Amino acid sequence: MRKLAVISSGTKGIGRATVEKFHREGYDIATCARSEEDLLTLKAELEGKNGPGKVYMKSADMSDKRQLEAFADFVKAHNQPVDVLLNNTGVFVPGSVHEEDEGNLEQMIETNLYSAYYLTRAFIRDMKKRKEGHVFTTGSIAGIQSYANGGSYSISKFALHGFTKALREEMKEFGVRVTSILAGATYTASWEGIELPEDRFMKATDVADAIYGAHALSKNTVVEEIILRPQLGDI
Repeated sequence: MRKLAVISSGTKGIGRATVEKFHREGYDIATCARSEEDLLTLKAELEGKNGPGKVYMKSADMSDKRQLEAFADFVKAHNQPVDVLLNNTGVFVPGSVHEEDEGNLEQMIETNLYSAYYLTRAFIRDMKKRKEGHVFTTGSIAGIQSYANGGSYSISKFALHGFTKALREEMKEFGVRVTSILAGATYTASWEGIELPEDRFMKATDVADAIYGAHALSKNTVVEEIILRPQLGDI
């Protein structure tokens, strides 16, 4: 049986690059996104040229707990153990704590933190029972270093980093590895329109390669944190 990688929000940016990387390496993939059209396009591309693995896809808004649980049930219905879980769902809305719009904090906590918390809980018991598995979270440099106009985004990413560190401690005795990806500015759709050259940013494929490389190590070793920044530093 091929190994299964579950990657939330896998149609764009780091998520898509990681989907493509693991599929190319022979993994079956389960992913989700809000746009069913984007999912169908990705599925056709993966099955057409990228690798031998199966592709399971379901539309879901991961900030909505009911839709998240429906996606988790969809994955479980295939009766295939989850080897890799990448909690990749996230949203960024700029603003400062004292001036940002009402509801920014709730939106980003629900999307950036709760999605990872509840999706992990959906699969972690089976990982514990099998004494294997690897959980990744797509965090941010903003989760270890606040910056102006980061506001609730930074708060949510600090919380996500705390969640990942707590999970790492809890999973030590069960053989489940836990890794936090702390990525700086990566060239994705969220940066479209900014007046900076593309080579000022990291490539999403570099982040995907780092995730795969950390997972490919022996089970004796866990990379607890991966900090990635553009060569010229933060933007």
